[in-house]
Amino acid sequence: MDKVNASHKWFWLTLTLISVGLVYLLSPILTPFFIGVILAYLGNPLVTWLTRWHLPRTLAVIVFFSVIVVVLLLLVLLLLPSLEQQITLLISQLPLMVEWVQFQAIPWITQHLGMDETVNLSNLSTVASQHWQQAGGFAGQLVKTISQSSVAIVVWLANLVLVPVVAFYLLRDWQSVLDNVHRLIPLKFEPKVLQLANECHAVLGGFLRGQLLVMVSLGAIYTFGLWLVGVNLAVLIGFVSGLVSIVPYLGFFIGVLLATIAALFQFGEWLPVLLVWVVFSIGTTIESAVLTPWLVGDRIGIHPVAVIFAIMVGGLLFGFLGILLALPGAAVLMVVLRHLTHRYMASSVYQQSI
Repeated sequence: MDKVNASHKWFWLTLTLISVGLVYLLSPILTPFFIGVILAYLGNPLVTWLTRWHLPRTLAVIVFFSVIVVVLLLLVLLLLPSLEQQITLLISQLPLMVEWVQFQAIPWITQHLGMDETVNLSNLSTVASQHWQQAGGFAGQLVKTISQSSVAIVVWLANLVLVPVVAFYLLRDWQSVLDNVHRLIPLKFEPKVLQLANECHAVLGGFLRGQLLVMVSLGAIYTFGLWLVGVNLAVLIGFVSGLVSIVPYLGFFIGVLLATIAALFQFGEWLPVLLVWVVFSIGTTIESAVLTPWLVGDRIGIHPVAVIFAIMVGGLLFGFLGILLALPGAAVLMVVLRHLTHRYMASSVYQQSI
């Protein structure tokens, strides 16, 4: 009996190592598949709800993707022109910003903080002055950069097409995929595996949907607040701050830093800077007191430092795919660790130590 249990343990250990190794080796091509899985996972409740209105599953999936396309088109029409204008403005002002940092910011820091003036940005200023005019519009520069490599544009387009294709077929066959996976679960472990799967689903689904809503809400709050202050780059800074807020506190710190520099450069006074700080203070207060408790709650149950660590480890091991995997993996791991902790505290090893 012991030999059978040992062989089972070695089997699962080997299977786990092989799976991790395959993810590591195939990570460059797995990203669109994983994004497609996330999209299907997030969209399944809506598709299931549509089927309750006697819509065929395939038609419900088509309706779901139609809604996504309409929303994306509206976002592009509303945000892209503003983002293009702001990025073009940023590029055109880079030489002036560099000169401002070198001849005003650094001397002020040197005078008031007693630091040595060791930074010389003249070369950077010269390069920026020579090349900013070649940048042109954001969209034109983006197309120019991508078109420099035929391989890059083919891969980019293939991934762009692959994501909705993967999501479509997974959404259409979601229940059959789950049934096939269910049949592979060893009968001995089926109750425990299903319990863990249900808990992971509750944690993961609520967290992902809630966090996306928090990111969008924060981006809108920061953008609106900076616009009220009069910061020229309000849309760009607000958009970036909301996007990177998936990492706890990172959106706040990056947004405050960028908005402070932009306000000092634009106004040259401390009152707009103080108003910028007020905007981000209000935003982070709303996030912690309203948005996160309401939209996310305590679904993931993991400390913010652990979230940052998980994202860094995921990025180091698997690149961009690892960053995408970090938070879902951390949520699932926390569920498993809670069960292992309860099992350990109920074991004789822990009980004997009391």
